[in-house]
Amino acid sequence: MNVLLRRPLDREILRLAVPALGALVAEPLFLLADSAMVGHLGVAPLAGLGIASAVLQTIVGLMVFLAYSTTPAVARRLGAGDERGAVAAGVDGSWLALGLGIVLAAAGWLASPFLVGLFGASPDVTAEATTYLTLSMLGLPAMLLVFATTGLLRGLQDTRTPLAVAVGGFGANIILNFVFIYVAGLGIAGSALGTVVAQWAMVVVYAVIVVRHARRVGAPLLPHHGGIGRTARAGGWLFLRTASLRAAMLLAVFAATRLGPDELAAFQVTMTVFATLAFALDALAIAAQALVGKGLGAGRLDDVREVLRRCVQWGLGAGVVLGAATLALSPVAAGLFTSDPSVAALLPVALAIIGVSAPLGGYVFVLDGVLIGAGDARYLALTGVLNVAVFIPLALAVVAWGSHDAGGLAALTAAFAFGYLGARALTLGLRARGQAWMRPGAER
Repeated sequence: MNVLLRRPLDREILRLAVPALGALVAEPLFLLADSAMVGHLGVAPLAGLGIASAVLQTIVGLMVFLAYSTTPAVARRLGAGDERGAVAAGVDGSWLALGLGIVLAAAGWLASPFLVGLFGASPDVTAEATTYLTLSMLGLPAMLLVFATTGLLRGLQDTRTPLAVAVGGFGANIILNFVFIYVAGLGIAGSALGTVVAQWAMVVVYAVIVVRHARRVGAPLLPHHGGIGRTARAGGWLFLRTASLRAAMLLAVFAATRLGPDELAAFQVTMTVFATLAFALDALAIAAQALVGKGLGAGRLDDVREVLRRCVQWGLGAGVVLGAATLALSPVAAGLFTSDPSVAALLPVALAIIGVSAPLGGYVFVLDGVLIGAGDARYLALTGVLNVAVFIPLALAVVAWGSHDAGGLAALTAAFAFGYLGARALTLGLRARGQAWMRPGAER
């Protein structure tokens, strides 16, 4: 594709990626807001937030297949000219999300003390983490519904609507957290409740939007057994892929816990910044998912290959820009998240490492999105297990020999940012070079 034809593709990528950026950043911004407000309550609440967030994000992250399987399914049908079938696939995904959310919320409410206790933190940190995690379970069905409905809209090539909903949800979250934490004096419990209320408000808005789409194309609003089954089956491999990602995150948090409470609190901030950059870079992955799915549905394989190439170039460039900004701010950013001097002193080097690794992250996240959009979930799942196997000895080495100071935290951050992401870059890059993932048609 020559330069003149490349420009429309670039505009299409940016049309999807720029609004997706705002929507994707909303979730880590929830955590950034929580970290900033809770951080000023003391070390124990911030460290407790770190443990609770790790557990909660693990549960939610394992269900991300609700978006990642819905987006390509909807996009392929849209590319094949079946808009009614596209919307129906998204509706089925939403019903599956609601059912899973209710079951997981009930189980999580009962299991929260046990899950937090697995980290072996100090009693005060454990108490704060249990409070936050238990209350956050009330918003779990809402989080999963947001996943599924967002996947439907992305598959329809609409990322602007999720942006508008995310901005509204983030604004409400900030206000509610401030009121509940400081005005009502609820502490870390107020942070959890503020986020839960904001999440359910987002669901109400999405429900109205989905109903309008269904009525416009004549798609059914009631669940279809076959459609739910297809979504569940397609999501099985993505579930395993996501489980490997969360296993790596949990292992990193476990290692930080062994370094000490201050190091754990600092690692919570570090990984929150990493998540913010990851979600920002993942905007290009979302554009790739939608465009690759639609292109394969229409059978345009040359266009799909060009989407891959251009999205990777955009990912590397965005990683350089975001990484440079993170690196520049690393000496002064600690004060935004904590007023504790011992925690603040640990952060500059770790945040600098996150900044340096950002271009590698851009490459990884874009290729991940391309293969998800193609429905190549089996490969992602199997290599995900291999990537974790690479990270395990690195994390254990930090636990065994890492110092209980900024050096130990930096070693753990580097093991994750370069060791784990490096393994993912290798396995994804090898797959993308071939043709096996490019299967055309309305269904893979």
